Amino acid sequence: MNPAPAEPDADPAPNAAGADRLERRARALAVARSARASAAGLPDSPPSPHWRPGEQTLRLLTVATVAAVAALLTGHAWLLAPAAFAAVLLVLAAPGHSRPTRLSAESTVRPQRCFEGEPVTVHVTVHHDGRIGPPEPTVALGPGMALDALTVTPTGVDLVLHADSWGRRHLGVVDLDVPDARGLTRRTVRTDLGTVDVFPVPETARLTPIPVRLPERIGEHTTAHEGTGIEVVGVRPYVSGERQRRIHWPSTTRRDAVQINQFAAERAADAVVLLDTLADYIDTTTGLSSLDETLRAATGLTRAYLRRHDRIGLVAVGGRLRQLTASTGDRQLYRIVESVLEVRQDRPHRGPLPPLPLAAMPGHALVYAFTPLADQRILDVLGQVRERGNPLVVVEIPAGEPTARPGDEVDALALRLWHAEREAMRATLRGRGIPVVRHSPGETLDLALGPLLRRRITGAAR
Repeated sequence: MNPAPAEPDADPAPNAAGADRLERRARALAVARSARASAAGLPDSPPSPHWRPGEQTLRLLTVATVAAVAALLTGHAWLLAPAAFAAVLLVLAAPGHSRPTRLSAESTVRPQRCFEGEPVTVHVTVHHDGRIGPPEPTVALGPGMALDALTVTPTGVDLVLHADSWGRRHLGVVDLDVPDARGLTRRTVRTDLGTVDVFPVPETARLTPIPVRLPERIGEHTTAHEGTGIEVVGVRPYVSGERQRRIHWPSTTRRDAVQINQFAAERAADAVVLLDTLADYIDTTTGLSSLDETLRAATGLTRAYLRRHDRIGLVAVGGRLRQLTASTGDRQLYRIVESVLEVRQDRPHRGPLPPLPLAAMPGHALVYAFTPLADQRILDVLGQVRERGNPLVVVEIPAGEPTARPGDEVDALALRLWHAEREAMRATLRGRGIPVVRHSPGETLDLALGPLLRRRITGAAR
């Protein structure tokens, strides 16, 4: 007689599907709580350091209380049975010594520096000395941050965030509602996620216009002076002591005398980025920020010059005067960006601007002024640069044209005055011999700087 076939094990798929549904529901609830907390802003008061009754405890207490009151009012003793049953469940499920006495949360953020839109991973871990249940997180994000993913783990929560715009961004805080192992009591622990440095995405730029006069440092820019470069600019008769490898043999053969190649000297350029941070103008049509576009364009130009091994520095005028001495190397780009990450938090400066520091303006350094040309005080700053003899280029960043209501003569007149004022500022700069180029958002910076390559830029005579 053949033995009966063994019954197959129970299919674990329904249990797994149920666990997935519970996990998705918990994640959805956490995301909804986080959205409400972020909309309300960062919390001011710290959470209570004491344990409090949980939802399950409150339900059992409610059943026991209602049953006991009903028994007293009606005189039916059998109504005490639900009250006794709820009380027994509370006693049996009491956490006792298994509930943690020490509870804290710690966060790890990677990376600490990133560019706009790049993901920032946050891992929050709960440290305890007892038994706990799965925590319930509530994330209150800082300004400018967005939540991409949230995953609840048995000992914490994993987050993926990103920043929409540059700056020194506060990530926010995470409140973890931690229950005990039986779920009768719970306690909230908070961890501050700290800040990250969000760098702007640089504009695409490859062109590096140079001034007429260059420092006497070896670089990659060809000059009109004879030197030890690699570009041949002519030949001359041989002088005793010249290296034989520099002999130009075709000319030597034709002239029956030894001729030597002449090479153009190659020098490095000095440049300074001057940022106008007096105000931030938002384009009502596109929503673009003039401050964002200013820093993105300046970062792209800085990267282009550093790739040519030139020295570049920074001066930012606005709520607070910031400066960075001209230097070279890949780290200089990050130094420049880090020095202006807190520009958004500066208070607007009223009244005349302070004089520019001499140390930030090397002699004959080419100065690029990125400005929306919306504040008359920037003309005084540009005048100081011109008086020192530095060659100067003004890169105009559109500040967002005001909109006029159709058929409104007052709005139309105000718009004409606005255009006339800006054109007067451009005419004033061009009258001083300062070239003004316009950089439109979305276009490469090379389109604006291309006309400057037709000639070398000169400074004012001292």
